[in-house]
This record gives sequence, C-alpha cells and structure tokens, in this order.
Amino acid sequence: MGAGGQRRGRHCWWVAFCLSLVLSCVERVSAQIKYSIPEEVKVGSAVGNVAKDLGLDISSLVERRFRIVSGTEDAQFDINQNNGVLHVHKSIDREELCESASPCLINLKMVAENPMEIHYVGVEITDVNDNSPSFQEKEKILEIAESTMPGKRFQLPTAHDPDVGINTVRVYKLSQNEYFAIQNRETGEDKIPFLVLQRSLDREKHHEQKLILTAVDGGNPPRSGTLNVTVIVLDSNDNHPVFSEEVYSVTIPENINADTSVIKVMATDMDEGANGDIEYFFGGQIDRKIYDMFTLDKDTGVIRVKGEIDFEKVDVYKLNVHATDKGQPPMSTDCRVIIRVIDENDNKPEIEVTSLSKTVSEDSKPGTVVSLISITDKDAGLNGKVICSLSDDVPFELKPSFQENMYSLVLKNRLDRESVSHYDIEITATDCGQPPLSTFRTLSIDVSDVNDNNPEFLQNPIELYLIENNVPGNTIFSVTASDKDLNENAALTYHIVREEGSQVKTAAFLNINPDNGHITALKSFDFETLKTFHFHVVASDSGTPSLSSNVTVHVFILDQNDNAPVILYPVSSNGSAEGVEEIPRNVNAGHLVTKVRAYDADIGYNGWLLFSLQEVTDHSLFGLDRYTGQIRTLRSFTETDEAEHRLVILVKDNGNVSLSATATVMVKLVEPKEAFAASDVKSSAKADEENNVTFYLMITLGSVSALFLISIIVLIAMQCSKPTDCTSKYLQETNYDGTLCHSIQYRSGDKRYMLVGPRMSIGSTIVPGSHANTLVLPDRRGASGEVRA
Repeated sequence: MGAGGQRRGRHCWWVAFCLSLVLSCVERVSAQIKYSIPEEVKVGSAVGNVAKDLGLDISSLVERRFRIVSGTEDAQFDINQNNGVLHVHKSIDREELCESASPCLINLKMVAENPMEIHYVGVEITDVNDNSPSFQEKEKILEIAESTMPGKRFQLPTAHDPDVGINTVRVYKLSQNEYFAIQNRETGEDKIPFLVLQRSLDREKHHEQKLILTAVDGGNPPRSGTLNVTVIVLDSNDNHPVFSEEVYSVTIPENINADTSVIKVMATDMDEGANGDIEYFFGGQIDRKIYDMFTLDKDTGVIRVKGEIDFEKVDVYKLNVHATDKGQPPMSTDCRVIIRVIDENDNKPEIEVTSLSKTVSEDSKPGTVVSLISITDKDAGLNGKVICSLSDDVPFELKPSFQENMYSLVLKNRLDRESVSHYDIEITATDCGQPPLSTFRTLSIDVSDVNDNNPEFLQNPIELYLIENNVPGNTIFSVTASDKDLNENAALTYHIVREEGSQVKTAAFLNINPDNGHITALKSFDFETLKTFHFHVVASDSGTPSLSSNVTVHVFILDQNDNAPVILYPVSSNGSAEGVEEIPRNVNAGHLVTKVRAYDADIGYNGWLLFSLQEVTDHSLFGLDRYTGQIRTLRSFTETDEAEHRLVILVKDNGNVSLSATATVMVKLVEPKEAFAASDVKSSAKADEENNVTFYLMITLGSVSALFLISIIVLIAMQCSKPTDCTSKYLQETNYDGTLCHSIQYRSGDKRYMLVGPRMSIGSTIVPGSHANTLVLPDRRGASGEVRA
C-alpha cells in the first residue's frame, strides 16, 4: 500500500475515535423503519409519518431540528418538521437511481438534537412499467440458404427494458408468415428469441422475407418494442435448366458454307449466380461424326456448320444438346435438334456399264445385246431424273428397259471386222435439274475375228535336262506356242496328254499351267529311280471350233547327292527332331544318356553318316560318339550343375555337297527317386522304338542291296545294248522301284495333295501334324484326265 493509503487509514481511525467520544456524551437512540413508494409518484406525496412511527413528540420536532442528514444527493425526500411527515421532494426515477438493481432501496439518516437521536429510514422505490423494450439495432438481416432443412434455428437480438421484475421483457412475438416461427428460451431471468424455420424456402418464389420481431414486457398495460428482421434467401442449385422447346427443327440447304449459323438453342434456369449460368454441349450418345459436321457454342447455344453438308450422304441430322448449369452439384437437361437438309442439284448422273463382252464377233446378228447401261443420279426429284442418248454414226442403239434409267445397248447393223475393228461409243446422260448436269462415258467395243489359224510351236521335239531333287511345285520348263488369230481365237491353253503305257506313272506327276505353258513337277525326281521319260503337250486356242497342235518333250534326269540323313530318334514332330531324357543326378562318368539314330537313303560315301555336337550347354558334361551317335556323360554331376541341358546334334553325310540333319536332346537332371519312376513309364515306349528302328534298318539294308544288284544289271545291259534313239542316254527301268522314297497322292475337295517321304512298311505310322513334305496341287479336270495315286 502507498503512503496516501496509509494516511487515509490513520484518518479513518481518528474520526471513529472522536465519534465514539461524542456519542458517549449524548443519549443514543436509533431506530429502523421502512417505507415503500412507486416511482414517478407526484412531488409532495407523503411517504409516511416518520415522527409518529418513531414515537417522537411532534411538538418538539422544530426545537430539536429534526432533519435528514444523509440520503440521496438530489434531496429526493424532505421531512416536514411541523408534523413529521416524510414526503417526496423531487420526481423519482427508479431507473436513474438503481438502474437494474432490485429491490431499489434508499436509506435516509435522520437526526434529532437535544438530546441527539439518529434514526434510519429505508424507502423502497417500486418499479412502474414506464419503459418500453427496445433493440439496439433498427434492422437485423439474416442470410439463409434455400436448401436449409426445416427445424433449423437462428438466434435473434434481444431487447432491453430498464424496468425490472414483471415489467421487463417477458415474451417475443413474430409477425405472421408461412415460413418461420419464434421460440423463446429462458436463461435465468433473460429471454432469448430464436427464429425457427418451419418449412423449406424457395428463392424462386420469395427471395426475401420481411419479418417483425416484437418484444413484450409483463406490465399492465404491457409495453412493447419491435425489430425489423429481413431474411435474404440464398440460392441453392435446385432448379434444372429448361429449354424453350423440347424439339428444335430447322432446314438447311446442302453445300451450305462452313461456320454458318444453323439454329440457336436456349435454356433458362431460375437459379441465380453460378447456379443459373448455363453451358451447352452435344449429348454423348450421338454419332461421333456429328462433331465433324457441326459445332456448338457452349456459352450461347448457337449451332454452326463445320463440315461439308451432303444431302446424298445424310438428309436428316438428329442432335442431342445437353444444357448444364455451374452449380454444385450441376443440374442438366436435354433437347433434340432435328436438322433437315434440302437437296440441291449438285450431283452429275453416273453411268454404269455392264458389258456382256467387250468384243462382238463379226458374224453377230442385229439385235444382239452388247452391254447393259444403268444411269443413276444421287439427287432427288427432278434433279435425279435422267435422259440418255448415244453418239451418231455407230451401228448400235439404246433400248429402254421396263425399269427406269435402265437401257440395253444392242447391235443395229451387221459388222465387218475387216472394215472396222473397233468402235468408241459415247453415252450422254443429262438430268432435269436447273441448271441441268451431264455426264459422258465412252464405251470401247472391238470386233472379233473368226478362228482360222492353228497354234504353232517354235520347235518340235523339245529336250529338257533336269537335275534330280527338284523342288516339288516349282516350274521346271515352259512351252510356248503362238496363234495368228485375235482375242479368243489367239488365247491358248495348254495340257499334257496322259498316254497309256510305261510313261503314265511319271506323267501323272507333271502339271502344266493352261494359261502360260509353265510345267511344274508335283514330286521330286530321283536319278536312282528314274533316268529319262517323255510326254506330249497340246496347245489349243479358244476359238469355236477350237484348233490345236502338240509337241513332244524328252526329259533327262541328272544325278546329285539328293538324300539327306533322316533322324529316327528322337522322333520328329512338326518338322524338328526333339527328345527329352531324364537321368538321375547321381550317375557316374560314362553313363549312356541316349543314342541318336539316323539313316541316309543314298549309298556309298553319300550314305556314310557322321555325328557331331553342334551346340551343348556344358562341354565338360557330355560327349558324342561321331560314328554311333551315342551320348554319354564325361563326369559326375555336381550340385552347381544346371538341372536342364540342351544338346544339338548335327548328322552329316559324305557327299560332294554334304547334307545334314539336326536333332535336339533336352537332358533333365532329376533326383534318383523321380528318375526311377520315369524309367518305368518309358520302358514300354523304348521297346517299341527299338522295334521300329530295327525295322527301318532292315528296310535300308534291303534297299541298298537291291540298288546294288540293279546297278550291276543296268551296267551289263548298257554294254550289251546301245540304242540309237534319244532315249539311249539313260536306261529305261520300268519296273525299278529300289528307292527309299515314294509319293502318295490323294484328293480332298477341289485340291490334290502329295506326301513325299521315306517308304514305310505296312504298320508304320505317319506322324500327324507334319506337313513339311506335303504339296497342295490345283485340281485340273480336262483332256489330261484326273491323276490319282
């Protein structure tokens, strides 16, 4: 505490001490009485007879100077010394004296002298309802979204009333309306008004609500105060855009310029702001080609031409236009726009000529139909009606058909090829549009000659030297003939004469292209089987009657190393020999993994086979015997060795041009238990394979022996007989069939097939799915006859 505070404390103690001394010298009499008067009572109104109530002698009040010594500063009360009555000296306002305090009590201190007496009088000022409730604001503005759910409450300002007790604000009332109600909440002695939403708002009906809030106190009569409440309804995106029409329809001419406005669609939205801003789009379900033909302004809804409008392609466009606002979430609607295209005469007639023949025989009779004329025009109505005519000075005329715009071009006069061999006829088609459009078409017609010349070959006979092992299906030779006639009379076809006798079997494997004379062999010829043969080719023209001539072709086969090794094991499948061998991982070095078996149909050095490893994953693991084809392990397997190894074995013969074959063996290392189980499964299959291999070897040895004997007989015969004709170059061995190859032909539908492969005994099988040695031959039915195996 400061020095000033200490001095005030000492002063108060001193005053109290002095007062106690004075009071000790006088007779102390004190009393406490209480009066109650309403505020705003008239000046001079009696409050009460204090002297009487205190028991004082009224006649001595003047002498004893009975007075009020303390109380209100403005001397609200005064006492009459003549009668001791306390009366109102000045107008009393409870709100000024006590504000909101309740009760409002004024304590008066009265003193009478000789002897001195001090009395205390309390005057309670009771409240009178003399103040109306009032609001601090003149107007309250509330913003409420129209999407607000009913039941939502909004606190409103409270009114102030200086009166107390029942005279203060007791209730709030709201002006009559259809959307809001008032709710009064008590918090102690105060009342708080709440605005309660009774039903959903609709900004599109009423964007603003004017309400009056009335605060009423409890006086009698009651007083009130009002507050203007304005409710502004905020927009929610609760309205779909609406097009002015559900279906828009418009017509435009075809060939309209690009960027031309076609139509404007318009939609309105009752919402405001972004909720009412609308954008336009083409509907997603329309044809994507529409986007190439029209554009749509997303802001204005104007549809413009973008592409080329062609009535002949599309005469009606149906568009779906989608309007969506920018609210969250957006709302949208659709309309249909139908654009009809008006036809313009923008297409020339089209002339289609279907010629029965581009040539007319010079001996044709008048009235012969040469061509069919079809006139079309893509335009409609008169724009598509066409008139057709021919050029002058031609021996042809147009005859209309029962069908509109269809005509027949027929011969009008007889023809003479020696005079005129070619006519160019101009066809004119004109439509009936305004202006009319025309199309011209020139039709060329040749006059054909009568067939009077035979085909001729440049030389006859023809000698052909052919190396054996030719590729089946490839051309081996060509024969050519010429004809002095024209057109069909000079169009030659070729065929081979299928003779009876020793050459029939060989000629059956020859085919000739009837159009160009190219001769193809349907099999590969083998020198060891066949050394020479001949056949006849006939060239025929297409005249009526047909004329023809023939030529003899002598074929001499030249020898070569023509047999490649054939893999017997592993078994070939789909053109490649592949096998899988499983061996235990614990085998020792020298273990026989498998044996590659092969044979060669050639003899001598050409049939001597050698085996070599072409590819191997690990050279330290496997070895191959070059003479027997056996594959053995070179060492024991370790844990680091791979579980699968691929070996590619090359088998070669010893001919001048060495031939070879490859086989692939996949070696899989398995645990001993797995290998034991697999060996049981394979045992029966390997027995069959051994039997087949033995059978093949027997066939091979027998064939080689037969070839050897036949070769000796042929040499002896060649020394004994030396024929002078061209066939003496090679011996004719009609019954020789000592090769290890043969061919089988068969027919399926309109095609012939040939299988060329190793000869197999009865009971051997052909691996299905392999077509490496199959030829597909076109089916020829004619003078040459049908070739069958």
